[in-house]
Amino acid sequence: MLHKDYLLEVIAQFVEVVTEALGLAHRKHDPTAVQEAEEAVAGLLDLDAQVALKLSPDSLVTMMLLSGIGDSLAEYVTYTLRELGDVYEEMGDAQTAALRRDQAVAVADSFGVDPDVVPEEFQQG
Repeated sequence: MLHKDYLLEVIAQFVEVVTEALGLAHRKHDPTAVQEAEEAVAGLLDLDAQVALKLSPDSLVTMMLLSGIGDSLAEYVTYTLRELGDVYEEMGDAQTAALRRDQAVAVADSFGVDPDVVPEEFQQG
């Protein structure tokens, strides 16, 4: 029960940070907001942001599998990476956009998540 409560709290904090950061990133193409969203993903996976988001899609999935909580987090990671891909595309960085989208697809495929579904917590904002 404590593990579930802890996980729910971590997810709630993640959703709050990412919702604000992605909003700013989409509206203003703010690089700081993009970085905050990326750091939130890395933090959720207990990884260093500079390393985590440079990983190949398959390596990112491996790190999620090793974390032991990848199943619980996959839909949030998939959604955030997909949104970051859109922001990078809007900002003219096609290479990073493609990497984020490929990472999102790899996570979705590996954990059986529909990459086009917005997690309920992100719909409430």
